[in-house]
Amino acid sequence: MPTVFIIKGYRFFFFSNENQEPIHIHVEKADNYAKFWIDPVFVSANYGFNSKQLKEISRYIEGRTDLIRQKWNEHFNQ
Repeated sequence: MPTVFIIKGYRFFFFSNENQEPIHIHVEKADNYAKFWIDPVFVSANYGFNSKQLKEISRYIEGRTDLIRQKWNEHFNQ
């Protein structure tokens, strides 16, 4: 589970066995978890984050989609 970045306690990461899916990012903080597709950015799954947190997380992802794509391609050798 490589960590891509951490912001304000949110950890953004990949699962190493998900390279068959479109590019996406997982987010966790405390006991909360979500999965976001990045093109376009939207929530695929959410367990515990409220709507304000999801908007905040979406903004972090939208500002870093190039980094996420780069790290995805590096990790999955694409």
